[in-house]
Amino acid sequence: MNKLRIISLMTSFVLLGGVLLFPASHANAAKEEFYTYWDQDEFAEENQSEGDLIDDTEEPETVDEFIQEKAELKKYLDQIFAIESYESKAIDSLSSVGKTVTSANRKSMYLKLTNTVIPNYTKFVSKAKLIQSNNPEIKKIHTSFIKGTYMQLEGYMLYKQAVSKNKVNYTILQQGNAKVKAADVLLDQVTESLLAYADKIAYR
Repeated sequence: MNKLRIISLMTSFVLLGGVLLFPASHANAAKEEFYTYWDQDEFAEENQSEGDLIDDTEEPETVDEFIQEKAELKKYLDQIFAIESYESKAIDSLSSVGKTVTSANRKSMYLKLTNTVIPNYTKFVSKAKLIQSNNPEIKKIHTSFIKGTYMQLEGYMLYKQAVSKNKVNYTILQQGNAKVKAADVLLDQVTESLLAYADKIAYR
């Protein structure tokens, strides 16, 4: 059994009453796991009697297409998983700032966004854009994935702008939150689409 993991989706900052909250539980909820298995064909023994029956109800064309779709999804997920470290490093760095943005941690957040979060997430988005698939359904899902991750990056850039001065600009911070929340919704839809497609081709 070959175990694969879908990339963990980005967690979002939510601005409530002027305080930036980080829902850590959402990060764990966003992680999904796929399992794949391949049925073993049973072959008749050489000394099988003429009266034995062989089940040939499955059409070879259908089986081949099924296997190909599984292989294409596995290849896609492998490529996504290969760049996950950039996303993880960005998330971990940002979440380490704390649950609130204040004048006390503003500079720390700015430095983390400038030196770690944005550079790593930019690499993540850039490398994700290079991933391609000939499968129409995977291609459509990936297009939405890229849109969501780019939107997430735009939100992080707004965060940086909001804490770049001595005083936190909560108006820009709210704009960043809006971007991140919209990205979070889109990336959740991407996960649902991937799970639906995996179920469709019996990939588990």
